[in-house]
Amino acid sequence: MKAIQLYRDGAFDELYVCYKHHVNALISEYRAEKMLPLTDLDSHEAVGYEVDYLFEPNKEEILEILLPQYAESLIYGAIIDAKSSEHASRMTAMKSATDNATNMINDMTIQYNRVRQTAITQEITEIVGGASALED
Repeated sequence: MKAIQLYRDGAFDELYVCYKHHVNALISEYRAEKMLPLTDLDSHEAVGYEVDYLFEPNKEEILEILLPQYAESLIYGAIIDAKSSEHASRMTAMKSATDNATNMINDMTIQYNRVRQTAITQEITEIVGGASALED
């Protein structure tokens, strides 16, 4: 991964991943998480224990292998979190749009029925008035 290589080469001192964290369907918040350097690793040696184990490969080689995988997993997790936040925002927006369209359709249907009823009432009034005029 290029970011890790740039960090190793000393191009920058710290690396942060900034993304939108999904809390729930209505709430998401922006986050900036420190990716490098790794600060949450426990660097304290065990006190009072002598270890007579030989590790192969050594710590540095293991870190060399695991650091890129760890960074990729952090970035992948941030991408997944941001995508779920985006989908939740879209879902909420579409639900709101659907509800607004339904309300608008209901209001327009009521308005149409009132205008139609007014036209029918006026037509009936004209017919009755015309029939009444013919009788006289």
